[in-house]
Amino acid sequence: MRIIAGRHRGRALVAPKGHSTRPTADRTRQALFNVLEHAPWAPDFAGARVLDLFAGSGALGLEALSRGAASCVFVDNDAAALAALRDNITALRLEDQTEVRRADATRPLSASAPVDIAFLDPPYAKGAVVPALAHLASGTVLASDAIIVVERGVDEAPLTAPGFALVDSRSWGAARVWFLKRSEGV
Repeated sequence: MRIIAGRHRGRALVAPKGHSTRPTADRTRQALFNVLEHAPWAPDFAGARVLDLFAGSGALGLEALSRGAASCVFVDNDAAALAALRDNITALRLEDQTEVRRADATRPLSASAPVDIAFLDPPYAKGAVVPALAHLASGTVLASDAIIVVERGVDEAPLTAPGFALVDSRSWGAARVWFLKRSEGV
């Protein structure tokens, strides 16, 4: 696993030991970020504030930082994942741009400033996406024009996300990625 593009391009990332975390494959991450950089609705990475829920190794948030995001808050509750994440942050010397929280990503969160991009990559088929999205929809963590990127298993049921509008959906290998924006009136 490595950083695909940006100032840390090619740098290796460590994954947590064991089977409790499933890192996003490099090919999927590259395709996902290609969409985020080129779609008409895509956010600007330069200076963006990012949230990486169910962070695991932190590959999604670290990729965003490598591409110019200003900061990233990483949230995970697995000790092995957090250890790998901290090792990756230290290796890339990104301590000043990151905050790591040991917390349940399906519970309400707070942020010092609204985030522009949120990544949700929970364990597949565990039912964690809907409660995490519900808290994001009802809270003040997201900027009004934030993009939310959700990765789920390709064979999981279609995503129901009250408070969000689907702007795109793509499948790569075993992953299906949903790109969402807040719905009007939320």
